[in-house]
Amino acid sequence: MKRKGKLFFLLLLSILVFAGGIFLSGKFTVSAETEAEKLEKLTKEIQQYEQEITKLKSQASTLSNQIAQYDAQIRLTVLKISQTEEKILLLGGRIDQLETSLQALTTAFASRVVRTYKMARFNEPTLMLVLSPDLNSAVSSYHYIQKIQEADRDLLVRLEKAQGEYEEEKVDQEVLQQELEKQKNVLGSQKAAKSTLLEQTKNDEKKYQQLLAAVKSEFEAIQAILAGKGTEEEAGKVSAGQKIATVIQGASCNSSGSHVHFIVGQNGSTQNPFNYLKSGVDFENCSGSSCGSSDGDSFNPGGSWDWPISPKIKFSQGYGSTWAVRNTWVGRIYQFHNGIDINSNSSSEVKAVYSGTLYRGSYGGSGGCRLRYVRIDHDDSDLDTFYLHINY
Repeated sequence: MKRKGKLFFLLLLSILVFAGGIFLSGKFTVSAETEAEKLEKLTKEIQQYEQEITKLKSQASTLSNQIAQYDAQIRLTVLKISQTEEKILLLGGRIDQLETSLQALTTAFASRVVRTYKMARFNEPTLMLVLSPDLNSAVSSYHYIQKIQEADRDLLVRLEKAQGEYEEEKVDQEVLQQELEKQKNVLGSQKAAKSTLLEQTKNDEKKYQQLLAAVKSEFEAIQAILAGKGTEEEAGKVSAGQKIATVIQGASCNSSGSHVHFIVGQNGSTQNPFNYLKSGVDFENCSGSSCGSSDGDSFNPGGSWDWPISPKIKFSQGYGSTWAVRNTWVGRIYQFHNGIDINSNSSSEVKAVYSGTLYRGSYGGSGGCRLRYVRIDHDDSDLDTFYLHINY
């Protein structure tokens, strides 16, 4: 019995070493604390830059202020990238630790199952009674094997727990990697936006104020047109696909380049044009930091209307919270783009997207020019479509 007791003690000790000891690595704990300190420091710096950006946004709209905002946003994104990288590093260490633990537990469990099975077969109740010198020895052997089996069940629970934690940590790691890629894209966008601003203004405050004034005048004019304050004249009935105007080539009222600002209106509010325009059209996405960049606005039409211009469509700004709103000075004037900006690489012709009554209009705002547009009051619905920066 002494021999059996000693054997039982050694078996339990080996199980504890495999099942629990691996989780108590002093080296891992020290490393985790070091990484945690780095994360805490980065978090504090991130909070400081977020406060600085909020402060800068509340100040006057000057070129130097806008550049300072870009610099602060770039630094903030760099810090967030470092923070995510630290999280990935910390998580990677934990995953390695869990993987080692999982392998050790699996090996221990496989070994224990075989040994316990052999012991259980040898110590079956009938054999125990036959082979044991007395009843007390048989009872002791029976309790002994029960304790071993309980230890095995505990080991199995630990194994399943380690397996679950390992899978969860791997998923978290994938999420962090995706977040890191997004942050790197944001950093590229911010650097591109700053570069564009310096290129367009030549670091000249006067030119920057002119840009702001033009955006503000255009925004006010569009809001007035949507509110029914434009000067309009009815031009008769039109059918879907019929020519209704042409795109102004080059600069127009408060706009530096050729494009149609296309709006879908409904009872005084705007709707996302992509909910109505057909998919499958050939296009080039130039709404981000550059044409074809991955940071551009979503181009996701899914309706039934034909497009108001011929493909190939050059898409320069989307609907809602756009890249330009988030990354350029236009965000100083408006936070929501109420239409889409598009141009055709093949034709200047503008066509009706739906049958209805055509109105030709214009609005003279604070910029000293008149913004020309056409509007179609759609048949059989409460929708209107607006086509701005055009000639008729």
